[in-house]
Amino acid sequence: MSSTDTIPMLPHTSHWGAFSAGWKDGRLQVRPHPNDPDPNPLIENFPEAIHHRARVTTPMVRRGWLENGPGPDLRRGVDEFVAVGWDEVLDLLAKELERVRDAHGPGSIFGGSYGWSSAGRFHHAQSQVHRFLNTTVGGYVRSVNSYSAGASGPLMPHILGALDDVSRRNVTWEQIVEHTDVVLAFGGMALKNSRVASGGVSRHVERESMQAAARRGCRFISISPLKSDMPSEAAFEWLAPTPGTDTALMLGLAHRLVSEGLHDRSFIDTCCDGWEIFENYLMGRSDGVPKSCAWAASICGIAETVLIELARSLAGKRTLVVIAHSLQRSEHGEQPVWMGAVLAAVLGQLGLPGGGYNYALGTLAHYGKRNNAVSVAALPQGTNGVEDFIPVARISDMLLNPGQPYDYNGQRRIYPHIRLAYWAGGNPFHHHQDLKQLAAAFRTLDTFVVHEIAWTATARHADIVLPCTMTLEREDIGATPTDPLFVAMHRIAEPHGLARDDYDIFCDLARRIGTWDAFSEGRDTRQWLAHLYERTRKGLLDLGLEAPDFETFWKREEMRVPQKDDDGGMLRAFRVNPTRSPLPTPSGKVQISSAVIAGFGYADCPGHPAWLPPTFKPDAQHPLWLIANQPHSKLHSQLDFGGHSRSTKRQDREVCTMHPAAARARGIREGDIVRIFNEVGACLASATLSQDMLESVVQLPTGAWYDPAYDALGRPMCAHGNPNVLTRDIGTSSLAQGCAGQLSTVQVERYNGALPAIRAFEPPPAR
Repeated sequence: MSSTDTIPMLPHTSHWGAFSAGWKDGRLQVRPHPNDPDPNPLIENFPEAIHHRARVTTPMVRRGWLENGPGPDLRRGVDEFVAVGWDEVLDLLAKELERVRDAHGPGSIFGGSYGWSSAGRFHHAQSQVHRFLNTTVGGYVRSVNSYSAGASGPLMPHILGALDDVSRRNVTWEQIVEHTDVVLAFGGMALKNSRVASGGVSRHVERESMQAAARRGCRFISISPLKSDMPSEAAFEWLAPTPGTDTALMLGLAHRLVSEGLHDRSFIDTCCDGWEIFENYLMGRSDGVPKSCAWAASICGIAETVLIELARSLAGKRTLVVIAHSLQRSEHGEQPVWMGAVLAAVLGQLGLPGGGYNYALGTLAHYGKRNNAVSVAALPQGTNGVEDFIPVARISDMLLNPGQPYDYNGQRRIYPHIRLAYWAGGNPFHHHQDLKQLAAAFRTLDTFVVHEIAWTATARHADIVLPCTMTLEREDIGATPTDPLFVAMHRIAEPHGLARDDYDIFCDLARRIGTWDAFSEGRDTRQWLAHLYERTRKGLLDLGLEAPDFETFWKREEMRVPQKDDDGGMLRAFRVNPTRSPLPTPSGKVQISSAVIAGFGYADCPGHPAWLPPTFKPDAQHPLWLIANQPHSKLHSQLDFGGHSRSTKRQDREVCTMHPAAARARGIREGDIVRIFNEVGACLASATLSQDMLESVVQLPTGAWYDPAYDALGRPMCAHGNPNVLTRDIGTSSLAQGCAGQLSTVQVERYNGALPAIRAFEPPPAR
């Protein structure tokens, strides 16, 4: 659109950024927020997606469930669906919820709903479904942690403090621009990741901040097998280690610093606990293996001289150690997270402006920002009457192994027997591993209920699919704790087909079960928005600032709120006065080693950071590392059928990247369709070639919707290019049981068979 267009553009926001939208000649138009210096192109997925044929248009019930009733069923995922009216489907669902609750108790219901479904504070699908299950059936088995930070979330409180305090309330981009000498970025700082933020972002500042810091003289070092994990504006140096070896590399750096007396002994003595145990391991006194740069070089593939020079160059510099989410999304993912904090402590940098350790900076647009001085309330979820939970990445294990024990964070827990899963917001066939096993796990349920805007693989495996509105089709408040822009999210379009807001669906279900008052508190959507906004208004009043009422805010369409001063958070306060502001750890200090973790007795997560070789590594059958990282054309798998996402595919398939030498050895050329495979599964993708990666690596981003097919030999595969048919469903360790889906081992070959049509965006068979 040009600046002369006069059609009304209404404000909105998404996890991709603030924008406005309107209609012209029957087509949706989107425009980024004018104050955003680096707008996210993902908003261009909306115009084609809003009325795409992949949208769910009417309530659907799987034929086998409708005819035979609830129970495990091998036809889930391949059965046809039957269109039913809203009244009929809600009657059926209310009856089934009451049956499961009364026969098996709320502890037999799993409230899944993990995902980034809405930037709005009210129509947050995860909050909606959890509130519904709490107020209507007495609770549910929940999941804890996240796929993104499944290892670091449970680990961080043992060594420093809460994850948010180390990631969100710590070093800011402003500090880096002004103070930092060296940013040591393990896993890089890819802009495709920092373009997104749960709840939205109005200004994408990462690119300009890196550029400004680099111009001042800040040295950015990206340590990643992929050169693309750092933008060129950072003028960075690139070190490409073997995937999964970052812990060994960091140990080598620490060993050199300690060997030459370049470590900050005063900081270690004053602010750290457990140094002697770790030092014995580092120097080889406890196991006979010094973790020298020579030792590290043999593991990570970077020359010893390079590591020695790097270690020496860090001493005395304002150095910031950053660990990307990607490092902990692999087997033993806790170790690089812990070792990164220890390396920062060895350098004596923790708590300094622009220095120390900021976990996952550059991973999300939340991180590196100041916090708002006022807040917006989230939808209260009520009280969960069920205490049971699972780590989020253990969904298949739970469904396939009810009653079996597993370890988690010092506890010996038992998997519950789940009869009904209720999903609203999120697509586990995107973020989970070993999709064949996941499909088998969902077939064990009595009933699987899904609210969806489109026919994802999750919806295709459900028994009851309820069409819900997408963000442009409802009203909400867009706000996040680290962005000063609050947005009145106006409705841009009418609901597609018979889609309804999640809230309205739950209200009608609650009426049938007799719990409408408890769930709704007598409010409609607009009344809830006004109620939630009141917390923000009160915060402004308490600060003596202008505090418009809700109707005024809604008419103004956006509002900027003040932000807090940059105080450096918990780590700064601790550094300034370790006695007065101790860390929330057992010792009140940085846990270089942890007696608590050591006491758990986990061989796969000892009491100090350590190099633990992977169980799976390249061999003759599967000689390449697969890096299944985040996509650049969408958030996770959201709106994969959108115009921007589809424009990046080739022959309708996801694109994988290979080194020219690896491709040449396999007879693969630019643009060829390849088959990527291992003992877990196989998929097709279009190959592109790049020198900017390790030869031993093939990179295939996540996010392509799962599209099962068979090749000419009858072998199953994903025709579309979903790498999670290749990733192994194993936990990071017994401590966290996080997702280990970033890395796998594979072989790649040129695919010469007939290409199967892509069916992922076509509605399933129905009558």
